[in-house]
Amino acid sequence: MRPTLDRVRETLFNWLQYEVEGARVLDAFSGSGALGFEALSRGAKEVVFLEKNAKAAMQIRENLATLNARNAQLWAGDALVWLQQNPEPFDLVFLDPPFGQNLLQPAIDSLRLLPGSWVYVEHETGLDLTWPKGWEEHRSKETKEFCFRLWRITGEE
Repeated sequence: MRPTLDRVRETLFNWLQYEVEGARVLDAFSGSGALGFEALSRGAKEVVFLEKNAKAAMQIRENLATLNARNAQLWAGDALVWLQQNPEPFDLVFLDPPFGQNLLQPAIDSLRLLPGSWVYVEHETGLDLTWPKGWEEHRSKETKEFCFRLWRITGEE
């Protein structure tokens, strides 16, 4: 597990400051769940966590119970399987899969998004990805090790 750095998370939520409240959020490849929990704390209407690692999923489940978060759910399994079986759109999606496992492109290709949605993507530097038509890069930053990008879905071809 490679958690999103605190400073990256702070930057991301500064970028999204007006987009989280009332949003349906998907935190795919949740890891610690930090992005989804941050969205909950900022007024997200609903958060769905997807996490395959049993220990990480158990910790998310315990944290949800501690917080009595009735507007969140956890699916402890393969995020790609869930994405293929659950086509409903979300307002905001976090995609931060484990590096080096070729999970990001299939996840991107499986998303069903409506115009106006936002997608945050974190990936290793130098990864060759195909971004769908209708995805407009809103903001991005890059380090030697990784990139993080925020996309706005325009729906334009």
